[in-house]
Amino acid sequence: MGLIHEIDYGTPASKSEKTVSVSIDGFTVSVPEGTSVMRAAMDAGISVPKLCATDMVDAFGSCRLCLVEIEGRAGTPASCTTLVAEGMVVRTQTDRLKTLRKGVMELYISDHPLDCLTCAANGDCELQTQAGAVGLRDVRYGYEGDNHVFATRGGESNFRHMPKDESNPYFTYDPSKCIVCSRCVRACEEVQGTFALTIEGRGFDSRVSPGMHQSFLDSDCVSCGACVQACPTATLTEKSVIEIGQPEHSVITTCAYCGVGCSFKAEMRGDELVRMVPWKDGKANRGHSCVKGRFAWGYATHQDRILNPMVREKISDPWREVSWEEAFGHISSEFRRIQQTYGKGSVGGITSSRCTNEETYLVQKLVRQGFGNNNVDTCARVCHSPTGYGLGQAFGTSAGTQDFDSVEETDVVLVIGANPAAAHPVFASRLKKRLRAGAKLIVIDPRRTETVRSAHVEAEYHLALTPGTNVAVMTAIAHVIVTEGLFDESFIRERCDWSEFEDYAEFVADARHSPEQTEQYTGVPAEMVRQAARLFATGGNGSIYYGLGVTEHSQGSTTVMAIANLAMLTGNIGRPGVGVNPLRGQNNVQGSCDMGSFPHELPGYRHVSGDAARETFEMLWGVKLDREPGLRIPNMLDAAVDGTFKALYIQGEDILQSDPDTKHVSAGLAAMECVVVHDLFLNETANYAHVFLPGSTFLEKDGTFTNAERRINRVRKVMAPRNGLADWEVTQRMAQAMGLEWAYTHPSQIMDEIARTTPSFSGVSYSRLEELGSVQWPCNEAAPEGTPIMHMNGFVRGRGKFLRTEYVPTDERTGPRFPLLLTTGRILSQYNVGAQTRRTANVVWHDEDVLEIHPHDAEQRGVREGNWVRLASRAGETTLRAHVTDKVAPGVVYTTFHHPETQANVITTDFSDWATNCPEYKVTAVQVKPSNGPSDWQTEYEALSLRSRRIAMPAEPAE
Repeated sequence: MGLIHEIDYGTPASKSEKTVSVSIDGFTVSVPEGTSVMRAAMDAGISVPKLCATDMVDAFGSCRLCLVEIEGRAGTPASCTTLVAEGMVVRTQTDRLKTLRKGVMELYISDHPLDCLTCAANGDCELQTQAGAVGLRDVRYGYEGDNHVFATRGGESNFRHMPKDESNPYFTYDPSKCIVCSRCVRACEEVQGTFALTIEGRGFDSRVSPGMHQSFLDSDCVSCGACVQACPTATLTEKSVIEIGQPEHSVITTCAYCGVGCSFKAEMRGDELVRMVPWKDGKANRGHSCVKGRFAWGYATHQDRILNPMVREKISDPWREVSWEEAFGHISSEFRRIQQTYGKGSVGGITSSRCTNEETYLVQKLVRQGFGNNNVDTCARVCHSPTGYGLGQAFGTSAGTQDFDSVEETDVVLVIGANPAAAHPVFASRLKKRLRAGAKLIVIDPRRTETVRSAHVEAEYHLALTPGTNVAVMTAIAHVIVTEGLFDESFIRERCDWSEFEDYAEFVADARHSPEQTEQYTGVPAEMVRQAARLFATGGNGSIYYGLGVTEHSQGSTTVMAIANLAMLTGNIGRPGVGVNPLRGQNNVQGSCDMGSFPHELPGYRHVSGDAARETFEMLWGVKLDREPGLRIPNMLDAAVDGTFKALYIQGEDILQSDPDTKHVSAGLAAMECVVVHDLFLNETANYAHVFLPGSTFLEKDGTFTNAERRINRVRKVMAPRNGLADWEVTQRMAQAMGLEWAYTHPSQIMDEIARTTPSFSGVSYSRLEELGSVQWPCNEAAPEGTPIMHMNGFVRGRGKFLRTEYVPTDERTGPRFPLLLTTGRILSQYNVGAQTRRTANVVWHDEDVLEIHPHDAEQRGVREGNWVRLASRAGETTLRAHVTDKVAPGVVYTTFHHPETQANVITTDFSDWATNCPEYKVTAVQVKPSNGPSDWQTEYEALSLRSRRIAMPAEPAE
């Protein structure tokens, strides 16, 4: 075990398919045309000294250390900016080059603190390494001249203290160690796309600056870590490295935040995590990261973590710590008692989109095999269940069609109901890079988000629609394409049912679907819709990316169908650069769906009524399975209030904070007799729990996550579980207590069972993942290395199905009492219900939820920036601070749901998608008024939380 070292080739790889042969120090190497001499040398096993060059950014040629000699050319060109040519003969090590490099390095060293022994980068400093590489042993230049290290006064040299910038909670900036290589500036521009850094001053005064004389914290920096990773010295250094020291071994694992699924090197000293470094071979993130994955892992060791099982008889009692055996025995006896009293269907389970595939599979197996019913559901119910239904109807499979690399070949990007810059930032950086290279952007969103406009990126069209009118806008776009003859007839005839298309075309061509007719309720100017439709239909490769702003509506499934219609209508499916791409919110929301977490589906999206699929599991599990679908989460809560549903096992989800209509959720939980919460912290749902089972973090377990592009990535244990058991072991012990003969000894055995029972996973194994790094399902005999792009030669269902998408206004309407529309979303620094990120330094950027309100609406209500306001709907009310901004349109207000003190879902109603019960978070009629204190609900809830979190002191042992 040791540190995993990645090769830095100095410059990015060329994508040319044509190769050229060159000779480097007598070795012949063939490389793609457009490759730099530096990278070609690395391919030949020869390392050319460098400082300003790194393969994450384009060549810059400023450090003059990578000089080479080329036969037939004068001078000593920089190898990073010089491209290979057929027959080129290169020398990288001559007396002349050695002298030049030593001279260059002397200049760097003469203006650099030589505190190597106490420097945090000692052993991981490229300046130090390259000084050795060029053979520098003496420095001829003293400190008599002007430099950044010493100031000469009265013949004596005194250390020059250049102030450090410690404002960022995760890294420090020490300008005295900056060599002005611009790697951090270029990483911020080219990799992240924020353009927050610049080189300030000229000549001797040149230094990196975050903005105009700002600190890092006050600047536009989003703390993605790209600058820290790019820095070759200790100028930008993680504070964790300064405090702990250099890591001595590393493990490749997968981030446990959003659905991008970034790969990281977890770099360790012993069992202490030093830093998370994005892995360049990670096929989802390609070496980039965001503030959450890169830095916000401190929650794993936070003092709030519960490490021992706890039980209480009533939710008004304090918790008492018990052994694992007592906890499992209590659960087993309670669930048996409840089923004997109230019937087999009186208990159920909820799987987690934050846990691994293997853990999720075991929870649904426990419900079906152990509880004897299909009462299992997942948080995907409240986010992307319409994706499963809508894409399943149109294409025959319930997942996105592309890999993330596909964005590099797109020409027109349509983003609807998503803000990747905040919710999927690593993908957003790749998207912005493509947009800066010339691709066009269409955004359909009620807010002017960061995705609409950012540094060097602006949407061609921003369709700022009224919340709830997605279907009308998408159908109006289709109307333009059909009536103007812009559809791809050859694709439709070849890949879809022509008679179904004709029926669909007749439907969308109706004048009532025209942009002119729909403008009156969508609020989007008709001409803008027409221009956007023409651009998407005629602009080349067209790709569609969407998020919860599509699915979390009463017509969420209909909008997903409309998106699928648009992709088929324009022939934008089945090749790189196109496709339909749902941006999954949580790290394993795709996997939790794949694993059979819905009450009507077995793993692999096969209905429980299907005899063949059911028999596969019956033979393996040795039980007869129920062929009737079970209860969805809303149905469980309804049945609990009615008195027929009495026990629930919840793994890794906080339904009280994340699900809609909080009062209804709390009423359902309060009516149950045994609620088991399995989590890291005493979350909001645990206020109503009778048993708490401590969970393990992603750092403490083995398993797999499946990201938004269907990529199955390994999660690897980097430290022992602080609670003693990984989550899959907790579920197994619980199953054993209930009489099931489970005997898994490693998650790889669970994946083997998944592969035996689930056709799309039949080729997946831990050995295959070790070999390939990751695979995208379907992975089977037909696709042994996975399927990056779906539907290339035909749709899974055979022919693509066009579906009518009638716009039906939501039942949630504005009126005199509630004249505004509330929509909700996420922010970059926080994640979902905030249980993890609120326990990190990320709170420095977002320590409370605020209400965005347009200046016109604020003026009418006497609301000023930062005022406390009362936000009320038909369901409930809460208070929070106002942020007055024109990012939202008049009549629309917006907030996030990361902080339980706000309880934003007290406001949201129980309206939901017609097909899947996905809640309508995005459309709630509200009123906003000035307030001088918390709502009654907040006051009562705070008191309940304080009571519910009491833990009794353990009894003194008898003498």
